[in-house]
Amino acid sequence: MSDAPRDLTIDAAGVPIAVRDHGGRGCPILLVHGLGGNLLAWDLVVPPLLAHHRVVAVDLRGHGASGDAPWDWDAALDDLDTVIATLGLDRPAVVGHSLGGMLAGRWARRHPDRVAISLDGHRSQTTDTEHYADIAPDELHAALTALTALFDAQLAGMGSHLTAEQADALARRQAEHAAAAGLPPEMMVAQFRRSLAPDGDGFVTRPSAELAGGLRTSPEMLDSLPVFAETVSPLLLVLATRNLPGQPPEFDALAAAHRAGLRRDVVPLIAANPLLRVVDADASHGLVVERPDLVAELIVDFVAEQGVRPDAAR
Repeated sequence: MSDAPRDLTIDAAGVPIAVRDHGGRGCPILLVHGLGGNLLAWDLVVPPLLAHHRVVAVDLRGHGASGDAPWDWDAALDDLDTVIATLGLDRPAVVGHSLGGMLAGRWARRHPDRVAISLDGHRSQTTDTEHYADIAPDELHAALTALTALFDAQLAGMGSHLTAEQADALARRQAEHAAAAGLPPEMMVAQFRRSLAPDGDGFVTRPSAELAGGLRTSPEMLDSLPVFAETVSPLLLVLATRNLPGQPPEFDALAAAHRAGLRRDVVPLIAANPLLRVVDADASHGLVVERPDLVAELIVDFVAEQGVRPDAAR
């Protein structure tokens, strides 16, 4: 039986990093969420992982219950290393989704003898035009312009102040959307509320627009394949094959071109690193909540393939 989960805050060079240690036995797994998320994003994946692993989830700096700090990729990696050292995690595998997957790849480059997994955390949807394939230039330009405008509107709402009444209304909307998508409403509401920080008589949403905006246009976010190309450790890249539920049809061709470009561009990486694997997942970018059992299976199997038997430390 696994240990009871415990929440703690770890000081990472002055930045408080919130951690949930789910307990468990076997090779440790450190779970890292995506941009705008928090450690509750993994709640459906954790139970099947606990049958084989010790599981720890973390809130990145500027997210969830962690402290605010300027975003810096190396500093974020330092935060992860501090969590690992403080908890005494012995040769953990780092698993990340979206932004977390990009961090996992960078962590693998920093620790060439460790295992890392990136769950659809490879390139921004609005990456450079040369990273798309099988789409006409004029169609690509029009779709990218429309998607950029949509992301601009979303960014404008980040870091905003909400009254208690507005927060409650948004929580109800989150519950309705979750129910319609077949997801646990209480889990999605809990994720939403964890990304609210007290602010006077209300709340402020996290992350801030400054943090999200800087990340969104950073070269590292636009394309992480150059980093993956420099890794020599066991690295699993999981590519989502479906569009996000509810995605406007006007972006279907762009999403397909994005996936085609990614598949084309990972080929030389596979040839260069025999320990790198690329697999498809029959899910959208939201695979962590859509297909938690599949995600857990991919994690357990890949870690086991590297010779780190998940039950060895029981």
